[in-house]
Amino acid sequence: MQRKDGQMYAPVGKSRLVCNPGEFTIGVIGLDHGHIYGMCNGLVEAGAMVTHVWDPDQNRLAAFIKAFPTAKVVSSDAAIYENPAVDLVATAAIPSDRSGIITKALMAGKHAFSDKPAMTDLSQLEAVRSAVELSGKRFGIYFSERLHVEAASYADNLIAEGSIGKVVQTIVLGPHRLSKNSRPAWFFDKQRFGGILTDIGSHQIDQILHYGNAKHARVLASKVANYNNADYPGFEDFGDASLLCDNGSTGYFRVDWFTPDGLRAWGDGRTIILGTEGHIELRKYVDLARADIPNTVYMANGKGEFSFDANNTVGFPFFGRFIRDCLDGTEFAISQEYTLHVMELAITAQNMATRISQEVV
Repeated sequence: MQRKDGQMYAPVGKSRLVCNPGEFTIGVIGLDHGHIYGMCNGLVEAGAMVTHVWDPDQNRLAAFIKAFPTAKVVSSDAAIYENPAVDLVATAAIPSDRSGIITKALMAGKHAFSDKPAMTDLSQLEAVRSAVELSGKRFGIYFSERLHVEAASYADNLIAEGSIGKVVQTIVLGPHRLSKNSRPAWFFDKQRFGGILTDIGSHQIDQILHYGNAKHARVLASKVANYNNADYPGFEDFGDASLLCDNGSTGYFRVDWFTPDGLRAWGDGRTIILGTEGHIELRKYVDLARADIPNTVYMANGKGEFSFDANNTVGFPFFGRFIRDCLDGTEFAISQEYTLHVMELAITAQNMATRISQEVV
């Protein structure tokens, strides 16, 4: 797995099959972001098969086929939408294009799975919401910072066991390495990537709602800044926000593009979960200046202090649950309303954010 560059974050886990060979097939449309590899890894390990792929870039197609040789390159995206043998459309296209792919897939009778952010404005959100309701198909977003991190699922079990009591606050830090020279032009165009809170912030909002066991929340305050990239004036390299959930739990997150080159991972991502009887800290990708063990979980409660290595323990249960939801018409992996609400909050935080000017700092 690539750990230095978050663009190619694609964890590999153990096979935990939930369906028969060929029972659940994937057509991929749009390879603009490397997260598509992680998305497909997780689904394939749960029993899905990638059968078709389309992208306008031949180099990206060649790399993808090498990783997923079961995929057949088709001549157009229509060849996937119109193919009755395709069960789900997965996309990691340019963010502003994803909602169109999702709605077309849903209305063509396919399930849909998108990289985050799955949409970049509220009108796109409403279009997807309408397509979900009309189609009756399942729609999911790849919130990889929780769904594809073993430490995150390990924390689920600790919380379910009552190890820290009732969760009252979740703090999430989501630093990323910019890798500026390797980024495509759309990455710096706010109309196309949606802004830092819409993009990376959706990961963090997902965690705040999930660990806080909340159905809804509202954004109390948010802000963004461009501290160090004056050559791209519309770009944002810093953002944060505070949320209040419907059950009284609260959340704060910070996202940025300031991971230093000396860090061995693409970001020192951490989640701190405060409960009434203890707290948990997840050091997801690196345990700074210590042994090279990602997925470290720390906990303190009334029984003492604990450290857990979550690697090769709980796996990535989301993917199998999502496949079964698609096949069975259930909603165990993640609810449609929850998924849409996370993106609604991320876009709202972006829209209401105070922009810090260079002159202030």
